[in-house]
Amino acid sequence: MATRTLGKAVKALLAPALALGATVGLASAPAQAAVWNTCDQWGNTTLNGYILYNNIWGSGAGSQCVWANSGTNWGVWANHPDTGGIKSYPNSKKIINKPISSISSLTSSYNVTVPSAGAYNTSYDIWDTDYDHEIMLWVNHNGAVGPLGTSQGTVTLGGHTWNVYKGDNGANQVYSFLRTSDSTSGTVNILPILKWIKDTKGWIGNETIGDVQFGYEITSSNGGLDFRTDNLTVSSS
Repeated sequence: MATRTLGKAVKALLAPALALGATVGLASAPAQAAVWNTCDQWGNTTLNGYILYNNIWGSGAGSQCVWANSGTNWGVWANHPDTGGIKSYPNSKKIINKPISSISSLTSSYNVTVPSAGAYNTSYDIWDTDYDHEIMLWVNHNGAVGPLGTSQGTVTLGGHTWNVYKGDNGANQVYSFLRTSDSTSGTVNILPILKWIKDTKGWIGNETIGDVQFGYEITSSNGGLDFRTDNLTVSSS
């Protein structure tokens, strides 16, 4: 089971300062990187309203490069060793900055191409502005990975059925929703999930949702594997 730590939240907060970090590998981005690419550990940019972030935050990581044609069409080449522990979470982020009660709609569609090898999950990572609460929506996963916490049963929300887990990594609460059937494309209605956590379960208050991230939480990708986001949209009002 993959272990979650304070590292990702801290790195997310410090990203602007850490953007000057050293390059972690010499692997080149693929030819389709017509607009932007980086192999820098904390490399990031903003494209058409989305913030792209290479985000190699875990210990024992190897090389990783991210490329993008836009904020919604991008990919990752990663060569992380076959060891335990999450190495990275390359992602594209949409900033929301609204309390849950003020959000009238929050939906996302995704279409990805992921490898059949390695250990990873493809997931949304949704944070409140204080980074006290982390809501993960796993749409697919492969290899020896698993959510933090204990099972809270199964629920159907946002157009899908999820196995729910609740845990604490020592820095923030983590609520993980794992689709009962893996998918590489689909649409998720995120708002009913937030309202279920807030109103039905009472696990959070009227938190201000800071951002919705979508990407690949990679534990291992030995030899080099490609992860491609063919299309991503996050829409809110």
